[in-house]
Amino acid sequence: MAPRARRRPGSRANRRTPVSEPDRITDSDGVSAASPIADVPHVRALLIEAARAGHVLSYAGALGRLGLAFSRPKMRALCRTLDRIDADAAAAGEPELAVLVVRASDGLPGQGWWTGHARDTGYAGAWTGPEAADVIARVQAAAFAFWSQSSGPDPATPLDSG
Repeated sequence: MAPRARRRPGSRANRRTPVSEPDRITDSDGVSAASPIADVPHVRALLIEAARAGHVLSYAGALGRLGLAFSRPKMRALCRTLDRIDADAAAAGEPELAVLVVRASDGLPGQGWWTGHARDTGYAGAWTGPEAADVIARVQAAAFAFWSQSSGPDPATPLDSG
């Protein structure tokens, strides 16, 4: 068998052709803009399904429902989508849904949810522990009650964000 020829580092065979597919468009975390994470109506529908069933989702569970494995960049991208979903819901007079996505370790949302909640409501309490768990239980109960009503809006219908 003849020895394989070594290719020089700058040779044409070692150059990669740039890919211009839509799934190569990325945000600052390197997550594709075409990713299911960025599909606001789809993520919203998953959250409404969970609310109607009276369930929460861990960050890893939510990403798993989108067909993705957990990573911190994907979690951050999901949080941006959750922010948009909650902004649209507030404009439509609906309860927030991002509160249904929680850490598996303690069942509470992450820092991003708390900073938004503090900004929107003036909440200045703890973000962990019994006080935080009570706040989360109340906010989640509002989402569960609203979405368990059969007359609630169709989750597949995107909200007009203005």
